[in-house]
Amino acid sequence: MKEFWTYTLLRLGLFVGTFAIVFGLWFLITGDVPVLWVIVIAFVVSGVGSYFLLERQREAFAAKVEGRAAKAAERFEAQKSKEDAD
Repeated sequence: MKEFWTYTLLRLGLFVGTFAIVFGLWFLITGDVPVLWVIVIAFVVSGVGSYFLLERQREAFAAKVEGRAAKAAERFEAQKSKEDAD
């Protein structure tokens, strides 16, 4: 679960940081900030940024999930073979 929370918090932090930058720039340029557009732009930019910047954390999370899925599949196969033996 550590990998999940690390990736999630970094992704959230990246979104908040991007939101603050977009909001600040838009405010400096126009003075009137449409918050919905700032959210949309920040969401897109942080999504693209997280693809490149958070690759290591995403890979660690994926490896953890894959390992847990493999263990669950092994347990399922063990139960299945135990039922077949009975």
